[in-house]
Amino acid sequence: MNPSSTEPDGPPSPERTPTAGDGATAALVAALSRGDDPPGGQAVVRFHPLPPVRATAHERGFDVDQTNNSVVVDERVVVKWLTPPPPLPQPAPQMFAHLTSVGFTATALPYAALTGRSAGGAETLVALVTAYLPEAADGWEWCVEEAVAGRTAFAADLGRLAAGLHAAMATPSPAFPEPVRVADGDADGGWAARARDALARALELTCGEDGAWLARHASELAAGLRGLGRAAGTPLIRIHGDLHVGQTLRWREGYAVIDFDGNPTVTGADPFQPAARDLAQLGTSLEHVAQVAILRRGADPARALAWAAEARAVLLTAYREGLAAHGRPELLEESLLGPFEIEQECRELIYAALHLPRWRYAPMGVLRARFPHRTEETA
Repeated sequence: MNPSSTEPDGPPSPERTPTAGDGATAALVAALSRGDDPPGGQAVVRFHPLPPVRATAHERGFDVDQTNNSVVVDERVVVKWLTPPPPLPQPAPQMFAHLTSVGFTATALPYAALTGRSAGGAETLVALVTAYLPEAADGWEWCVEEAVAGRTAFAADLGRLAAGLHAAMATPSPAFPEPVRVADGDADGGWAARARDALARALELTCGEDGAWLARHASELAAGLRGLGRAAGTPLIRIHGDLHVGQTLRWREGYAVIDFDGNPTVTGADPFQPAARDLAQLGTSLEHVAQVAILRRGADPARALAWAAEARAVLLTAYREGLAAHGRPELLEESLLGPFEIEQECRELIYAALHLPRWRYAPMGVLRARFPHRTEETA
């Protein structure tokens, strides 16, 4: 959702969470690469064969803030230890199985998912094992560089990447035999109500000058959400759920979308959603990149905002063309983009208030740019 987030650590087993350098992760990868059961009594779901790895292989961590604890083994395999292990079912293993089956490769190749049981006996997701992508840069790094330089050609790559992902998600597989549904007349009781709740929560949690600004614009924001109540007939697919530039790596061989864990700030949402929700979040994240460039890199505000607008337009054009090339143009209901974008900014404000206060400048910067020059009413 944003370029820096943390959560309390928790163990994948009753004993401890493996960390880089203690040898436990390399031992796991070595066992999996031999076809053995994982040490420690956990169960494993396999997606692709692992490369051969020695139990004494080198381990290292990542020099970035992470929600979970990821360890790189032998510069070829990444093990993401979930901290704490969430209860199953979780979206990532299902997504891995589906994408493997339909041949989607624009991601870190999934090798395996490790499951275990909590102290209370519930089945949990302990770890995800994927390929390591050489020379990979996080989107909050490479995309800010693009913003500072004023380049937007990359956005076409992101649009095609998102279109390819959604076309793959709409393709039947043993994991998702019926991957496309259609929104019925109860859409207003789901998406619209959830968006209104997000706006109300953002108004409640955002304080100070920003909170006052938000309150003055509440009616405009609410009006922008009304389109969510008129979406009957929209195709629904299993979307990424948390698709922003930070989930797109630029690596030696191109771009890859990662982290199919779903949105950490949303609970209880139907996994089948309009493709427009992913695209809206990806587009607004480009606007967040512009705000990062302004604050952290001293970019000219007018130029950064113009860059974001151009990048979003390039993204949308490439996404439309990508869906058409895959024969799935009907997956995008464009009338939902604006409302989902407003909802996303509300969710960013909620996240900032609850987890990362310093992030508030980014969604507020986006909202102020979208609703400028309002004449304030005076008593």
